[in-house]
Amino acid sequence: MPIVTDDYKKPNADIAKEIAAQYEQQTTGESGKYQFPTEILELPSKGWFYPAENPLSSGKVEMKYMTAKEEDILTTQSYIKQGVVLDKLFQSMIVGNGEGKRVNYQDLLLCDKNAIMITARILGYGKDYDVEIETPSGNQQKETVDLTRVENIEVDFDTLPKNVNEFEFTLPVSKRTVTYKLLSHREQAEIEEEVKRTKKISGGTDTLLSTRLIHSIVSVDGNKDKAIIRNFVSKELLAADSRALRAYIKMMTPDVNLELEFTDEETGDPFRATLPIGVDFFWPTT
Repeated sequence: MPIVTDDYKKPNADIAKEIAAQYEQQTTGESGKYQFPTEILELPSKGWFYPAENPLSSGKVEMKYMTAKEEDILTTQSYIKQGVVLDKLFQSMIVGNGEGKRVNYQDLLLCDKNAIMITARILGYGKDYDVEIETPSGNQQKETVDLTRVENIEVDFDTLPKNVNEFEFTLPVSKRTVTYKLLSHREQAEIEEEVKRTKKISGGTDTLLSTRLIHSIVSVDGNKDKAIIRNFVSKELLAADSRALRAYIKMMTPDVNLELEFTDEETGDPFRATLPIGVDFFWPTT
């Protein structure tokens, strides 16, 4: 016979706190240390661009190995349909900032999320990833890639102010000055929503490129008014300047380098190719 309690009389907030406390006890134990094995990931940004008070300024995240719980996340159809399944996975695997503090997943810069993706795959299904690469001779060549070979793209941090996510660039054609920021997960989600809405209104036009610039640019000639920035990108930003700005942002952004070196089996010559990340990256068939 089931035991009846008075829990139903408690406010929802109190019940939620109790559940959270029970989960904390199950996962950390009495010592306060995480019971699952974990690894420390050095972020490509080194935490350089986060505010000093943000836990991510440590430049690290602590991630736990994937468990059956995370495999449940990967197979949750509602997450897959919403396009949030990998974000749910990463949030579940991130323990903290490597110094005992919790992190806000929304604050993660996109360049750091890419490193988390690679690490999550390693901690879930191992470092070996089977892919097919197109060679310079035109063949499809099977390769087993060691994901630990993936390195960070370095930038000269010493030339950049610490704990500041704002950078200046003079457009080469118009000579106008813009400042921009590196985008976070929160801003990427806002961009995706805006692109979806615009697509419905415009009859299918993909505005991802311009929308990303609108959210990346902080000021134009010192003016931070959002309406002016939006008007500038939509009506005044020359294509050549847009291309130059995007190239500069890419060059100055720390990230993971997915371009690896391979050997063409037909010619024996080395070549470089971008690692293709397919659906089997987190859903391996073997």
